[in-house]
Amino acid sequence: LSPMCAALGGIVGQEVLKACSGKFSPIKGFLYFDADETLPDDLLPADEVATSGSSRYDSQIAVFGKEMQNRILDQRQFLVGAGAIGCEMLKNWALMGVACGSEGQIHITDMDRIEKSNLSRQFLFRTKHINHFKSACAAEAAKEMNPDIKIKAYQEKVGPETEHLFGDDFYDKLSGVCTALDNVEARLYVDQKCLFYRLPMLESGTLGTKGNTQVVVPHITENYGATRDPPEKSIPVCTLKNFPNQIQHTLQWARDYFEGVFKQNAEDVNAYLTATDFSVNLAAQQNTKLDTVKSIQNTLVNDRPRSFEDCITWARLKFEDLFSNQIQQLLHNFPEDQITSSGAKFWSGSKRCPKPLSFDIDSKCEDAAMRNHFDFIVAAANLRASMYGIKGRTDEEYFRAVMKDIIVPDFAPKEGIKIAANDAEAENEKNSAMSDVDADCDAILNSLPKPSELAGFKLTPIEFDKDIDEHMLFVTACSNLRALNYSIPTEDTHRSRAIAGRIIPAIATTTALVTGLICLEMYKIIGTPRKKLTVEAYKNGFVNLAIPFITLSEPTAPAKTKALLNGQEWNWTAWDSLDISEGDLTLGELMEYFKTKYNLEIQMLSQGVSILYSFFANKKKVQERMPMPMSKIITSITQKEFPPNQLFIILELIANDIDTDEEVEIPYVKFRFRE
Repeated sequence: LSPMCAALGGIVGQEVLKACSGKFSPIKGFLYFDADETLPDDLLPADEVATSGSSRYDSQIAVFGKEMQNRILDQRQFLVGAGAIGCEMLKNWALMGVACGSEGQIHITDMDRIEKSNLSRQFLFRTKHINHFKSACAAEAAKEMNPDIKIKAYQEKVGPETEHLFGDDFYDKLSGVCTALDNVEARLYVDQKCLFYRLPMLESGTLGTKGNTQVVVPHITENYGATRDPPEKSIPVCTLKNFPNQIQHTLQWARDYFEGVFKQNAEDVNAYLTATDFSVNLAAQQNTKLDTVKSIQNTLVNDRPRSFEDCITWARLKFEDLFSNQIQQLLHNFPEDQITSSGAKFWSGSKRCPKPLSFDIDSKCEDAAMRNHFDFIVAAANLRASMYGIKGRTDEEYFRAVMKDIIVPDFAPKEGIKIAANDAEAENEKNSAMSDVDADCDAILNSLPKPSELAGFKLTPIEFDKDIDEHMLFVTACSNLRALNYSIPTEDTHRSRAIAGRIIPAIATTTALVTGLICLEMYKIIGTPRKKLTVEAYKNGFVNLAIPFITLSEPTAPAKTKALLNGQEWNWTAWDSLDISEGDLTLGELMEYFKTKYNLEIQMLSQGVSILYSFFANKKKVQERMPMPMSKIITSITQKEFPPNQLFIILELIANDIDTDEEVEIPYVKFRFRE
């Protein structure tokens, strides 16, 4: 069976890597792994498991029978993500025959394009696929493995903005959902969809040699979002701006600087030159509009280069400003011997006292052995030139010759400059500086050349791409120079690429193992014949191939809420809802429906933020709404029509038992108003 081969192959592959590299702890003794809970409890009839000898699915038929193989062939799965796990999942599905029957269909979506760094772990892709969409290339590769597979590729994000595409009619036809995502937010969104449509969800993730799998089965296990990890801590703004103490801080700062100078500034200038309602858009950015017009003034007028020599001059002066002048200004405001109001040293603990850098074209840092001074000038000058459509150069002799003639002004500390010591002070300063913003903005805008005077002029915004060496050279040099300011160990381009590109380390061995475990759970979800599947039969996996450590545990059952409905106890879970499929009932018919079927009197009824009915509402308005269909009431309130692919309306209600007049705690109402 391909899932078992993938799981064991991942483990064995990691052991081979351990033997070759001498890294991580090898397995000592024997490893025993089974998935007998996947097998039928009783023997299947001989004709059911008889193999033809010519089918590629004979191994599965021999274990699970022909009927289950047909169910595998007719699966309708939604695979969200076509990265490392998505590629491995598609490979397993092609070998298992998922969606290879007349009724089968795989939908796969991923909005990302293939980058060079993907090739080491997303093995369905080759060099020729770089810059192509992941989902389309993965789908083509799966078809090559199994020509019968039915697969449709999308390049869309799964979220509220694409519900016109992935809506009620889409999920209504699915057998299940498999996530191969790299962020919690998207997982939680998909989880809510699976809850609503009561679809099984197969979830997995990896981090280097670590991996986890979670199987979510309607009514049997808790949903993914029932328990969640605490959110990741973000880096405080003041730490990034003035008090970094880790290379991650300096890399984030360098990447933010790249985005601001080479992308945002260019976009702001283009917006000024082309947008007819630029002043209106600017007025909506009250907190940032002064910075925006200043950057336009500098980019378009003050610092606009006419030649590549101007770009080198700009880069050299930026070096002086960022890594010398700003540091000297910081030390002017907070001297090395500064004492806080409590009597403690200001520069202590996580606050490292910085030192300004003196430019030296031949300087090389000890930790990463990189020429950060020279690299910064070369990368910054060429990126600046690229933004303005000027041809760049990289030869060192030329740079040395140009920089000899550059006059760098001496630093003079500015008085009255306030530097926030923490985020609270930064917020206060921002609020206090709002008074003269409008006047300053108007003055700068009036001094700028009119867009009509620069007809045809346009800058090229540069989007940061970790796989473009010139981008990484700038970010690495910029980060390392700031690290040298604060005595933080520097990093080379390779390590910086991983951190700045936010690359989650993935290796093929762990990916193979977790997808193998997920596909074993898929057998159970599809339905092992002659077996009643309870929560004990399903397995969540937690692995670390480095230690090595592998554990499989039973999923947690969903939490239950107790309610009395029609005099009988009902323990409902997050998977439950009150389903109504009686057509587009009127408000009066809906209230009568609850009285006759559930013995409940509705006290308040709402949809989203709109209250549709309440016992204390205006009587005249209530009487007007009673004969109106529910969909018409909602559209009259929201002034929005329902999308044509929407079949359901979610209604929330507060209701009392008619006999006891006690409030009954019930789940939401899943109201189907269209067929």
